[in-house]
Amino acid sequence: MKKTIRPRTKPSDIRRQELMDAAAGLFIEQGVEATTIDAITARAEVAKGTFYHYFSTKNGILEALRAAFSQGFLDRVGAAVDAVPAGDHAARLRQWLVAGVTIYMAEYELHDVVFHQHGRRMQYRTEKNAVVGQLAGLLAAGARDGAWDVRNPEFVAVVVYQGFHGAVDDAIERGLQDPAPIAAALFDLFSLMLRT
Repeated sequence: MKKTIRPRTKPSDIRRQELMDAAAGLFIEQGVEATTIDAITARAEVAKGTFYHYFSTKNGILEALRAAFSQGFLDRVGAAVDAVPAGDHAARLRQWLVAGVTIYMAEYELHDVVFHQHGRRMQYRTEKNAVVGQLAGLLAAGARDGAWDVRNPEFVAVVVYQGFHGAVDDAIERGLQDPAPIAAALFDLFSLMLRT
């Protein structure tokens, strides 16, 4: 019987993701400040030099986590919305809210670590603008088809996004775990606001 030879090194994208997963877990458990690069490499079971092959600093891996969180959010919410017929704008908005609330509630610990460290709430403008932009596109499409009265989709998207964010934060603080009623309440409120 031939012995299977296991590769000594992992593909670059897998190794990078393992470092990011290790950092994410440690950041959630003990905070960014208290987490050392040595701790990250120990958890990922790699040499310290491997860390520096992919990231120049601890802040670099934090930025990578932030970008990955945002892109993952956009991709999953976008896929949920795209599963709804293009002309059913109310259902698409509802699906955006259901998917968004579900993802945020499931991953709020990582969200808070990567977006709210050291009071830097506004330093993630690129990521926030991408999510607001996705929502603005959804609102603009509905306005073009007469589904609702929205004269400034970008402004309304900011209001909807902030309301969504605040409502989910409040639900988490109160220990609520079911995203469905939160998404439904947000949809009802935003539907009134949009005058559907």
